[in-house]
Amino acid sequence: MSMPTTPPPPALQPYLTARHVSLWREADTVAGEVIAPRVARMEAAPRNVERQVARSLAQRGWFAVTVPETFGGMGAGHVAKTVLIHRIALVSAAAAAILQATLIPVGALLHWATDTQKKDWLPQVAKGTLLLSIATTEPVAGGHIGGIETRADRCGDEWVISGGKAHVGNVNLAGAHLVIARTAEPGVPPSKALTAFLVESDRKGVRVGGHQPNLGLHGFSAGRLDLIRVKVPDENRIGEVGGGLAVAMSSSILYGRANLAAVSLGLHEKVVETTAAFLKGRPRYGGSLSDHLVVRHRIGEMESRLRAARILAYHAVHLLDLGLSCDAELINSKHQGHALGVQSVQDAMELHGAHGLSADYFLQRLWRDAQCTYPPAGTGEVQRIRLAEAALGDDAIQWSERFPPEPAWTPTSHALV
Repeated sequence: MSMPTTPPPPALQPYLTARHVSLWREADTVAGEVIAPRVARMEAAPRNVERQVARSLAQRGWFAVTVPETFGGMGAGHVAKTVLIHRIALVSAAAAAILQATLIPVGALLHWATDTQKKDWLPQVAKGTLLLSIATTEPVAGGHIGGIETRADRCGDEWVISGGKAHVGNVNLAGAHLVIARTAEPGVPPSKALTAFLVESDRKGVRVGGHQPNLGLHGFSAGRLDLIRVKVPDENRIGEVGGGLAVAMSSSILYGRANLAAVSLGLHEKVVETTAAFLKGRPRYGGSLSDHLVVRHRIGEMESRLRAARILAYHAVHLLDLGLSCDAELINSKHQGHALGVQSVQDAMELHGAHGLSADYFLQRLWRDAQCTYPPAGTGEVQRIRLAEAALGDDAIQWSERFPPEPAWTPTSHALV
C-alpha cells in the first residue's frame, strides 16, 4: 500500500511544474515506504553506515537528478533537486545528506569536466554504480581552502597525491573522490595554487578511515580520507592546473548552499508539524496547550520562519534554473535556512518541556540533526562575508552567470494537482 503524500503548498506554485509535483509525490512515497522504516535502525546504530538507503536512491537515478539526459541522467534541474532533498529530509536528514553530498561533486563534473570525462563518469552516476564525494576540508585547515596542505606533484603523465582530508561526506560509500590538492609552491595565491582530481577509491595508497559517529545525521558517513603517494593519470584532473579553487567554490555555491538549505527546510517543516500536533493534543486547563495565547505566539513565530525558509530555498534554485544571477540568493538560502530552522527547533524543545528530552521521542533527533547543517558549505560567518561582498559590490565572480543553465524541466507549465 502506498503511503499518503502531502501536496506542495500553494506558495510554491510559481516554482513548480506538473513534473516537479509528480517528483514531489514520488519522493514522499519513497521517504515513507523505503526510508522511514530504517530511521530507528540508523539511530540505534550510529556507528553504522547506512548503505541500503544509498542503494535505493541510486537505483532511482536521483544522484543524477541534474545530469543531462545525454549522459543518462534525469536532466531535471535544481528545483527538482531541492524537491528530492527537502522531501527526504522531512523523514530523515541523514538520508537527505547522503543524496546531497554526492550531488556536489556531480555538479563539479558537469561544470568542469571534459566531454570525455563526462561520458566516462556521469553515466555511472546515473546508473547508480558510482557514488562520489568531495574532499576539500582538512584536519588542520578545516574549511579554509587557502590552507590546504594536500599536495599533488606532477610526474610525467601522472600526478602523485599525498595528504589527508576530513569530514568527507559519503567517504565510506563513494567509489571516487573529488580531491582538491595544492599544485604550486608556497606563496602562490590560492586562486592559482590548487587543482582538482577525481581519485578512485581502489587506487593504491587511498585509505578510507573507519566511520565515526557524529552528534547527528546517524547513518550518514562523513569521515577521513588519506592519500599516501596516490598516483592518478592526468586525465583524472578536473579543470585546469591551478583552477581547483574555482572548482571547489563554484560547486559549493551552486550546489552545496542550496542542498543544505533543502536539508534544513525538511527538518524545519517536520519540527513545526510535530510541535503543532503536540500542542493541539496536550490537554491543559480545560482545553489544549494550543489554546493559550503565549503558546500561539511561539508556534506562530515558528510558522513564520518556516514560510520564509521555504521561499528562500525554492526561489534561489528557481533563479538558477532560469540562468539568472543568483549567487547571493543561494548563499542566503543556506545561511537563513539553517538559522531559522535552528531557532524553531529550539522553540520546539522548549514547548515540549521534558517530553522533548526523551530518548524515545524523535524531537531530539531533529535538534541534533539541525546542528549538523551549520558547518558544511561554509559556516554562518563565511556566508555573512559573502553577503557583505554582495552588498558592497565586491563579489566579482558570479558563478550562476558564468555557467549556462543545465537542461531542466522548463518552468512554463505550473500545475499543483
